[in-house]
Amino acid sequence: MKCRRICALSLALIFAASMLLAGCGGGAGQSSEKLLRTANGAEPETLDPRLAIGTPEGIVLRQIFEGLCTQDKNGDPVPGQAEKWEISADGLTYKFFLRPGLKWSNGDPLTAKDFEFAWKTLLSPEFGSKYAEQLYYLKNGAAYNKGTAKADDVGVKAIDDRTLEVKLEKPTPYFLFLTSFWSYFPVPQKVVEANPKWHADAKTLVGNGPFKAVNWAHTDKIELVKNENYWNKGVVKLDKIMISLSENNKTVLDMFENKQLDTAEVVPPLSEVPRLLKEDKLKTGPYIGNYYYCINVTKPPFDNVKVRKAFALAIDRKAIVEQITKAGELPALAWAPNGFTDAKPGEDFRKVGGDYFKDNDIATAKQLLAEAGYPDGKGLPPITILYNTAESHKVIAEAIQEMWKKNLGVNVNITNQEWKVYLASRSTGDYQLARSAWIGDYLDPMTFMDTLTSKNGNNHTRWGNAEYDRLVQQVAQMSSDQAVRMKAMHDAEKILMDDMPVLPIYFYVNRYLESPNVKGVIHDALGAVYYREATIE
Repeated sequence: MKCRRICALSLALIFAASMLLAGCGGGAGQSSEKLLRTANGAEPETLDPRLAIGTPEGIVLRQIFEGLCTQDKNGDPVPGQAEKWEISADGLTYKFFLRPGLKWSNGDPLTAKDFEFAWKTLLSPEFGSKYAEQLYYLKNGAAYNKGTAKADDVGVKAIDDRTLEVKLEKPTPYFLFLTSFWSYFPVPQKVVEANPKWHADAKTLVGNGPFKAVNWAHTDKIELVKNENYWNKGVVKLDKIMISLSENNKTVLDMFENKQLDTAEVVPPLSEVPRLLKEDKLKTGPYIGNYYYCINVTKPPFDNVKVRKAFALAIDRKAIVEQITKAGELPALAWAPNGFTDAKPGEDFRKVGGDYFKDNDIATAKQLLAEAGYPDGKGLPPITILYNTAESHKVIAEAIQEMWKKNLGVNVNITNQEWKVYLASRSTGDYQLARSAWIGDYLDPMTFMDTLTSKNGNNHTRWGNAEYDRLVQQVAQMSSDQAVRMKAMHDAEKILMDDMPVLPIYFYVNRYLESPNVKGVIHDALGAVYYREATIE
């Protein structure tokens, strides 16, 4: 889950000009064009769905692409590019039947071959997708990605232009949901092969969703318009979406309250949250995510597990959620958040697993730090928290900096980087502690557990544990026995929290700004946002 600063004046001028040219969402005396103005946060790192890993990318991708399934207003998978499917009795083979006459936004025919091409190139070892594990559900998906199988061995095949056959490694009850995730989106093979940089410019960016990109002014804005070639264009009520790429949340809030934005996916300044909730400008909802600090376990002093635990225990999470975030977040005393069903219907995975450590346990923290050879913080090397540029991350980092100073006697530096630079630093391990977040990709705790296996491309901690990997792999190889699956994941989570390569801070709630005249935007508990049926009244 995933900034260049743009001054309020320049953004205001840009959007004011847009309003004069296109009308204020179809208001009286203006153009009848239905325009939604929103703020997405950071500049997307990429708009190739095979490479994307973050929320800023995912929000845009879901408007300009669509998978075999999409999601309805309840967040459930429903037919998208596929009009129907068949599932074998053993749950291992899916046959998807594409809708007739599907087209890419440039008018080219879209076929099952485009899905096969996209999935296989994402898995190819040379492509380097950080989300390759997301397609390990496919037969031989992991083997191909690791170089021990060929592309032809992967369990996806276009039988004809409208029929896609998919074979899985094991029955996966949530596989239909996975096909609505961007890693499973198709890409236009003809366009991709002709231009490797097809996804970096609106002029060459070809999609298959309800909207298409017509302008991408990098670090500034993305303009989308209704895609006349979308199969379900009749439900699309908006003519245009103007997406601001500013992550300066004060600027975004000012624009929203000055009626220059209709919605914003950017968290407003934390000091404004209580007022905005009271005025019903800030909307909240379930959000299955963990706000945490990623630890590079190879960098001293955090190569010592006792130091990692000491720092984890010396955070007052209750104070953070009650005095800083203030929107109903919960202190995170484990890895997987609330919202996942455990072995028995009605039981929550988090409640069954319970807490793995105490919040603000200063006495134990000081003892562990002393045992590690740093009594009262003496002798510790310089320590720095890295965060991606945003006021909310800064406020939290400053609060934790003060807590560690007060509770452990440790002086901690904080530093920020723009989104793409921050992602690169975290990916290459050029950090000690890095602000991070993980939002579930599907409704099973496995979406959190497999993220921290030793070979997962989204594990930036440099941590690995053979028993943890074995337990997660055990879960990956079964599907029907929920009691065994959940026990293995609880056991894996205990190993993770005992080793503490991550410092959980709080469990999210979904927060977004929305004007009362905006209707029909879909927000689900996994962070998906769809403007497909949105309108301005």
